[in-house]
Amino acid sequence: MKTHIRLARTAIPATALALVLASCSGTSDETGTPEPTSETSETASASGVVAGSVLRVNWGGFPESWAPGAEMEAGYMRVPYENLTQLGEGGAVEPMLAASWEQTDTALTLTLQDGVTFHDGTPFDAEAVKANIELIQSTPGPYAGPFQVITSIDVVDDLTVTFNLAQPSPSLLTTLSTRAAPMASPAAIETGTIAQTPVGTGPWAYDEAASIAGTRMAFVAYDGYWDEVPAYETVQLFAIQEDNAATTAMINGEIDITDSEVDQWSTFEGAGGFQLVTYPAIRNNPMFFDRGPGGLFEDVKVRQAACYAIDTQVVADLEPDVTVTTQHFAEGTPGYNPEVTGYTHDLAMAESLMAEAGSPSISGEMMSTVFNNKQITIYAEQMGEIGIEIAVQEAPPPQYFSEWNSGKYPIGLGSNDELTPYDWYASWFAADAPGNPSGVESDELKAAADAAIAAGASEEADALWAEVTKVIADEALTCAHIASEEQVVVNSDNVTGADVPSQPYETVLINYRDLRPAGE
Repeated sequence: MKTHIRLARTAIPATALALVLASCSGTSDETGTPEPTSETSETASASGVVAGSVLRVNWGGFPESWAPGAEMEAGYMRVPYENLTQLGEGGAVEPMLAASWEQTDTALTLTLQDGVTFHDGTPFDAEAVKANIELIQSTPGPYAGPFQVITSIDVVDDLTVTFNLAQPSPSLLTTLSTRAAPMASPAAIETGTIAQTPVGTGPWAYDEAASIAGTRMAFVAYDGYWDEVPAYETVQLFAIQEDNAATTAMINGEIDITDSEVDQWSTFEGAGGFQLVTYPAIRNNPMFFDRGPGGLFEDVKVRQAACYAIDTQVVADLEPDVTVTTQHFAEGTPGYNPEVTGYTHDLAMAESLMAEAGSPSISGEMMSTVFNNKQITIYAEQMGEIGIEIAVQEAPPPQYFSEWNSGKYPIGLGSNDELTPYDWYASWFAADAPGNPSGVESDELKAAADAAIAAGASEEADALWAEVTKVIADEALTCAHIASEEQVVVNSDNVTGADVPSQPYETVLINYRDLRPAGE
């Protein structure tokens, strides 16, 4: 069972899988793209690229959309795209496409790297940044939330852009480093082709000729790349969805890296020559969307009852990499509140709260998809024990991603990868948050958030954001938090340099830039 939100999967049919992988096992494929074999002679070029090197990675499918602001897992995004900032050791914000910056309570001014171009030759400049941020702001979904603080964007000159802010936003630089904000070609954004054809500034550019629709996406070294080039000349992404099939492809040497599940690791251990990279990447929790006037979950006691009815330990017992948590933020990070103890499973308390609420008739639907249907079904059955009847409607991933938090369903289960309490609040709980279709926010929550926002980067800010977390928990706007690890398997006979990525809480990710062909 996948316990995190994944992208729309286009699985390779079993009959086609062998043919696809076979086409990748020779010295070249039908398009002429070089493929590595044990006989391939790979030599390092003067630029650092190992000539002829191909990294073959399986994340189980491809994004439904490659446009900035769309739900796009990091393992895909960070091949062709780059961000304005990046996170270094300890979460420190470091330059990337933005070379430097100055920030006040009312504005963030970025000075951009000089000489950067997109893969289509379009210059990366202040106008490009403006086009990207405005696209993200207008894209439906929670990623837009934190960027609503930007009221306008001034293009000062080619390499200087200013975001005018409605209020202090010290976490904005962190948000710019996440998968919410890749920088794409403004020309591709204008034509609309960016949704299906990624065009970024990264070290690898999409190669349509070497790709097979729905099966393989090839990315080749971009000659005009502005920064230090990685070792691999080509990165190929595959769409092997089924875990056993991906494991077999790894064992046979047909792919180099795949995401996997705990129950597959014994097979890799038995075969030898594989490295397991694990890191905390997944946090999910139910959201009560229909909490407006007359809504199924308008009454806080009903929401609290549902939270007490849900037993997350059942999910943890089924999945060895799942950890039950009390709240979204981990201890020691902004937003964490030690006073928040969560809703420990207590059926008697749940029944009592439903009685206090007048034993209302609660009947609604909850959307699921292939990777979370089991978890959602468990939660629905548990809520059913106290009279909250939730029918689970399984849908294909593309429909799921477009509808689960659209307001069509009163409750939903989603993955929250927001790194800062401001982003979490602005994405899901503020009255105007994209993930809050009810548009309802209590006076207490707004007052707590306003105080935290006004505190900016002061010493008092962390305590104030912890209070926001407590209000969200007390009002049972969400609950049943779980966290789990990403499991990435690397063929260490073929690939060296694999390590835990520096960008936290991003699913299916490997540090591509540090990888090298073994022996090079």
